[in-house]
Amino acid sequence: MKIKTMLKKLQLSQKDFEEISEAVRKAEAKTTGEIETAITAESAHYAFWELLASVCISVLVFAVLLPFAGKINSVYERITWTQRIWALPALYGFICFASVAASFYLFNIPALDRIVIPRIVRNASVTRRAMRHFTESGIYETAEHSGVLIFVSYLEHQVRIVADRGISVKISPDLWKIISDGLAADIKSGNAKTGFINAIEKCGDLLAQNFPAHEKNPDELPDGLTVLEDAEWY
Repeated sequence: MKIKTMLKKLQLSQKDFEEISEAVRKAEAKTTGEIETAITAESAHYAFWELLASVCISVLVFAVLLPFAGKINSVYERITWTQRIWALPALYGFICFASVAASFYLFNIPALDRIVIPRIVRNASVTRRAMRHFTESGIYETAEHSGVLIFVSYLEHQVRIVADRGISVKISPDLWKIISDGLAADIKSGNAKTGFINAIEKCGDLLAQNFPAHEKNPDELPDGLTVLEDAEWY
């Protein structure tokens, strides 16, 4: 899925990005914690599963057509007045190839893609991509290990909130789950910007309770919503 397509579906404008950045700045003003937000069109390239499903459909099409081989051959002979041994296998081969190509194309539609990709694979891909960005963006390097990542993967319709070890010992994972579920619900209802801002504010309130701002409160991470373009192959 292309980034532009995702942003269009989420209805996120440049102004929305600025408002999300401002929400992060306001939330971080109350705490020494750091909030990073990121979104990706898909956490992995699922070509293997799309191709596997396409091949399975092709096999099913072949199995359905097989009992009608005699009738199809008779119709061909009546139309062409010829009898060629290779004609029927060639026709079946073309139909199977066409079914693979058509199915593979259709399985790149997000709604169908989510059907053919096993849930356990989608879950693992999103978690792995979130953890990868958590590491690459340096969230784990904050002074008090109080960084939080709000991560959204659009194709999979999943949200992850990853907290550094300094936070994990003070704040229950159940609270992050409530926030991530709320963000997912807002995105599903077409309110992506509102969902991000609400999630940021709630994360900021939790961080402020456990990591209140000091006199010196440096901004250790970028405040903007990061759009990730590189997915992993799976």
